[in-house]
Amino acid sequence: MGPPRNRDEGWFTSLYVAEYANVVRYGLRRLADADASAELAQEVFVVAWRRRQEVPDRGLPWLYGVARRLLANHWRSRRGAPDVLPITGADLAGAAGSSGADATVGVADVLAALTGLSELDQEILRLVGWEELTVSEAAQVLGCTRATAAVRLHRARRRLAEAMSDRPAQPRRHPALATTREEL
Repeated sequence: MGPPRNRDEGWFTSLYVAEYANVVRYGLRRLADADASAELAQEVFVVAWRRRQEVPDRGLPWLYGVARRLLANHWRSRRGAPDVLPITGADLAGAAGSSGADATVGVADVLAALTGLSELDQEILRLVGWEELTVSEAAQVLGCTRATAAVRLHRARRRLAEAMSDRPAQPRRHPALATTREEL
């Protein structure tokens, strides 16, 4: 490995100023209140300071990974289901670039579809869609390889599309196993 990087107060201040709002928004999309998300962000930056030599140059995915683990530890300690808000209505309306009734119906449809997905599916979709990470960065947050994250994202998108269509996907059958003309 190369020489150790100088991670001093100036570096930390720069990281904090650049990424604090992103970490708070990450928390807001997963927690029920603003105070809890601000507290989560503070805990994330305490870890970043303590482990400053481990923080990569592009620190945001690493910070999201820390936040994810802190939330998992918190939920595990509560031994209950997390109060997760997969995506806020404002986030969806803004991302869709629409307003009015169509946006409201779209938000409700997406929220309903997301709640039917597993936590892992929701997380990969959030990381790529709402946190705007690349697949490689999402893999870093999830602690898996890029290939694994890409497969998870593909499958999660497919399951979300199926949930949005209000009909379960028909199993794909190999043509050699088709028993009727319609299945071919």
